Amino acid sequence: MPRLRLKFPDHGQSVPHIDYSILFIGLLILTGVLLQFQQITEEVNYWTNRVERLEKQQQQKAPPRTRGTPRVKEFSQEIRKEIIQANAVLDQMNLPWEALFDSIENAATEEIALLSLQPTVSSRTLRISGEAKNMSELLDFVEALELELTFENVHLLNYKIKQDNPHRPIIFLLTAAWIQTS
Repeated sequence: MPRLRLKFPDHGQSVPHIDYSILFIGLLILTGVLLQFQQITEEVNYWTNRVERLEKQQQQKAPPRTRGTPRVKEFSQEIRKEIIQANAVLDQMNLPWEALFDSIENAATEEIALLSLQPTVSSRTLRISGEAKNMSELLDFVEALELELTFENVHLLNYKIKQDNPHRPIIFLLTAAWIQTS
């Protein structure tokens, strides 16, 4: 095997201050990484201890279950609010939508354009906003809604004639109470 002829730099070619500066920068970076590791480890330990304390408190607060006695639940204020909201959503879902829509479709004509329906479940009222081509069509619509078996107390709350439109449509808002059908 032939000999390798390697030439190392002699002392005249080396630059010791650059070597020491690179070593110093490396040591600074290593120190920073170790400090960051220590902080993260302390934070992990803090949160682990906190979770353990909370679990112990939870176990201490839970009453032991017995078979013969019914368990009484005490709801927090947040849970009560969520229950109230869930009941409101269920009430809205249980509205007699089909009967309401059928009655409105029977009363409406081509000259009436409905823009919105806003039911209020607690008072069983429905606010209807829309546009009518003229006042007689609007009054006929109100009368037709009053004649429907689903609605009672149909009242025209307000109306406005659009002056900027050449056809002069009437924007209206009316309210009606629906009758609870069993």
